[in-house]
Amino acid sequence: MSDREGVIKYRLEHQLADLPVDFGFAELNAWRSIMHRLGLIGRVPDRYDGLGFGNISRRLVPGRDEFIISGTQTGHLPQLEARQFVWVVEAVPEQNRLCSRGACQPSSEALTHAGVYRECPDAQAVIHVHSPEIWRQTAALALPHTGADIPYGTPRMAEAVAELFANGDLQALPLFTMLGHLDGVVAFGTSLADAACQLLCQLSRAIAIEQCPPAR
Repeated sequence: MSDREGVIKYRLEHQLADLPVDFGFAELNAWRSIMHRLGLIGRVPDRYDGLGFGNISRRLVPGRDEFIISGTQTGHLPQLEARQFVWVVEAVPEQNRLCSRGACQPSSEALTHAGVYRECPDAQAVIHVHSPEIWRQTAALALPHTGADIPYGTPRMAEAVAELFANGDLQALPLFTMLGHLDGVVAFGTSLADAACQLLCQLSRAIAIEQCPPAR
């Protein structure tokens, strides 16, 4: 791929500051740990230039677009500490700009998470993973997706996500693949559990196809 995975591409205005006292750390970290154990978040030396991949977030306050997201290049860690999450206080995808607070910087996909929260007021959690199986079976599973020419973490990606919502592509299935982001899959839901279940359901369907491909 021409783009290096895990590299922040947006303009970041970051302030070293404490996170909100209660941002649901235990549940957020538990679901992230599950994704890590499944290999959907992590770091593999011979994939993606050896950089970490995958991230998880939750909306901070219902009705507002602020959210808490895992920090950049934390994918290799089996579990995180509270200081390894970041508070995104403002995101302006059309200006390629993001403002955050915390002890570390937000994930490279924070702009995409911001786009989901802005377009879907009901979304309370977003999980971005790398799943070769789901990604490869995008067509077979008829999954919503962004184009192969659209790189991750950019205003173009935010626009593409907005188009998926505008076209109604995400109304029935709150999950999409990013064909311009190798193995990239994003799921969202009314809770972390909801988003995670969407991912696992599609993963099982993709594995079933690859284990038992349809007869020709």
